[in-house]
Amino acid sequence: MKKISVIVPCYNEEESLPSFYKEMQNVMEKMKENDFEIMFINDGSKDKTIEILRDFANNDSRVRFISFSRNFGKEAAILAGLQNVTGDYVTLMDADLQDPPAKLIEMYEILQKENLDIVGLKTNNHKNYGFMRKFLTFCYYKIIGLLSSVPMSPNERDYRLMTRQVVDAILKLTEYNRYSKGLFNFVGFDTLWLTYDAPNRAHGKTKFNFSKLFSYAIDGIVGFSTRPLLISSFVGMLFCLIALIMIIVIITKTVIWGDPVSGWPSLACIIIFVSGIELFFLGVMGEYLAKIYLETKHRPIYIVKETEKDQK
Repeated sequence: MKKISVIVPCYNEEESLPSFYKEMQNVMEKMKENDFEIMFINDGSKDKTIEILRDFANNDSRVRFISFSRNFGKEAAILAGLQNVTGDYVTLMDADLQDPPAKLIEMYEILQKENLDIVGLKTNNHKNYGFMRKFLTFCYYKIIGLLSSVPMSPNERDYRLMTRQVVDAILKLTEYNRYSKGLFNFVGFDTLWLTYDAPNRAHGKTKFNFSKLFSYAIDGIVGFSTRPLLISSFVGMLFCLIALIMIIVIITKTVIWGDPVSGWPSLACIIIFVSGIELFFLGVMGEYLAKIYLETKHRPIYIVKETEKDQK
């Protein structure tokens, strides 16, 4: 009997959890030939999420949970789930039902029939995204596609069914600053993508605002490419070359034609522009240094406050 582990990161999901659990019960009923383990990760929720998870675990031995001491973020929740599940196959799902649990049946059947390691989902169209978010997402993945050697797609969901071999490979990547979309693609393995129309959230609103998404995007670029550092060096050399040419032009004009050096407004604009470029690339280098700083601290990525075993 093959065991399937389902990892569900949760942050203030008290409204979604009953509906999600009901859907999972229907899936487990249809897949009776498999053993199941549902690992909920309570990422420092402020609502009644932990009370609901305790109730689930008390009434269903297939339900497990890990509750963090505070909010550590979705990346920490994913890692905690991967480190603690025991299934032959492992999948990630959001509790808001935008990752339909029923798709797990099709994904598992494909893995059994085909010589594959991963079956994942791609969205055709995300109804909850506005025009601006779709546009910025498109631009971000175009940029990271140019900067990184690891292929990434804007439509790939974290919802994927993986073999134990894939999970073990991901767990070997022990960095503190984690970007799961990149890590999943970095390890490789044979993957099949299924496309689907993502439904609306069952309840509540997304926890990812613009600032969190921007920070997450920066983590992806810094974590999977050093080309911004190369670009900053190239731009620096380019500006030095331009400055050298301009110096030669000014000296030549002054010596031959006696033109006075004038135009302080344009000079001020050039100084401000060049200073802005310098500060921008100092910020780029600062991001890399900050990541190194966090890595060298060796702090735990998450701290566990409670699990389902504490109730027994």
